[in-house]
Amino acid sequence: MLRDVLPIILTILFFQYIVLRRGLSNPRKIVFGFVLVIFGLYAFVVGLKMGLFPIGTSMAEQLIELERFGFIYLFAFMIGFATTMAEPALLAVGKQAEEAAAGRINGNAIRLLVALGVALGISIGVHRIIVGGSMHYYIIGGYTLVIILTALAPKYIVALAYDLGGVTTSEVTVPLVTALGIGLAANIEGRSVLIDGFGLIAFASIFPIVTVMTYAIVMHWWTNRREVHS
Repeated sequence: MLRDVLPIILTILFFQYIVLRRGLSNPRKIVFGFVLVIFGLYAFVVGLKMGLFPIGTSMAEQLIELERFGFIYLFAFMIGFATTMAEPALLAVGKQAEEAAAGRINGNAIRLLVALGVALGISIGVHRIIVGGSMHYYIIGGYTLVIILTALAPKYIVALAYDLGGVTTSEVTVPLVTALGIGLAANIEGRSVLIDGFGLIAFASIFPIVTVMTYAIVMHWWTNRREVHS
């Protein structure tokens, strides 16, 4: 884990002492923080190997054995929604967006919209694995929709919507969703783990952008309509 964190430490030290030519304001506290990060990363990686990856793959295998694809779609939707709601990064971004927007954005609404987008995206990605469709058409179609919505959405929401698409691919969602895709591809006849098992994260990144911008467009239209009629 030290090897993984070392580039971050070296970058900070270089700019602090070489570029800025200033010492750290509280070196003991900062060093202690980095030690906690190293131990935290180690515990996180061990937890992935022992818990999240196995349970995701196991659930995919068991759902395939039922031969009832409705349960697979339901699991994909619910796990996408639940893991996104638990994302620490989304909590932070939602709160910062609410504070910066001065009442125009509700942090809890943003969380729900992003979670809904991830759930829809993963469900569509799972459908692609089940039916064996080409990923190109899904991704091109998704980003075409994003481009159209970008032109229609209020300016204040566009940059935030794109950032929220990236926030979803964080430490809680990625392990379970990746394991789900690999588990499905490995247990459906004619599917390749390498070609079909990966790609769910791409869907999880696209559709939160769609849901957030769609919501902003609808609310902007509704607000203008009320102002006209008042």
